[in-house]
Amino acid sequence: MNLSDSRTAGQPAADRTSPGAGPTAGPTAGTASQPLARLSAAEAVFNALRTDIESGKVGVGAKLSSEATLAQQYGVSRSVVREALRSCTALGLTTTKTGRGTFVIANQVAKDLVLGHYSARDLTEARPHIEVPAAGLAAQRRTAEELESLRDIVTAMSAEDDPEVWVSLDSSFHAGIARASGNKVFESVVADIREALANQSETLNMVADRQLASDQEHQRIFEAIETGNAAGARAAMGEHLHAVGVALDSILSQ
Repeated sequence: MNLSDSRTAGQPAADRTSPGAGPTAGPTAGTASQPLARLSAAEAVFNALRTDIESGKVGVGAKLSSEATLAQQYGVSRSVVREALRSCTALGLTTTKTGRGTFVIANQVAKDLVLGHYSARDLTEARPHIEVPAAGLAAQRRTAEELESLRDIVTAMSAEDDPEVWVSLDSSFHAGIARASGNKVFESVVADIREALANQSETLNMVADRQLASDQEHQRIFEAIETGNAAGARAAMGEHLHAVGVALDSILSQ
């Protein structure tokens, strides 16, 4: 069974062998007995890797198995492994060196998330000054086409169970609001941080289970924009960003 096909897929490969087949070998196979039901495939792999790193089973300085090996070990695609590894990197547990592989650099979560060119602190400090006013302007200026695009995104997000697709839709939603604001500076800034926003959302969903709450918050933002309620749109965006900040604090204080 491929873990990437279901949130109820179950266990890593070592727990899914036939009777008498023996456990799957590998440096991160030690969490095979950890119950992983009700998690996405990427969450399952991420939790197994994180447990091995934080417990010291895989020590600081150690090189993780290759993406191909981990994919085979857990019965998932390489894209699922990459998703899990990105969250390990965001938490400051690992670093990936091009052509050399992924190495453990710490056994506890860093004081800030590493999100490519930006940190979580960078985003937390900047986003309220960009996305809150952008949401208000979008409520006043959005075109019928822009509104329909936002509606389609919100609808798709609420029905999406593929974490990677959902993250892409999430960044599209925020970029769409900035575009609908009619302010080229807001649009350009959000486009520039879009990859960091996606990495942050991916990690928050993985660690803090934010997806459902985000869907509800996005719906409130959209409804305010749809009705032309600028103050409501600003308030809804502010509440969403505050909730994201609270989730980040909960991760970084662990």
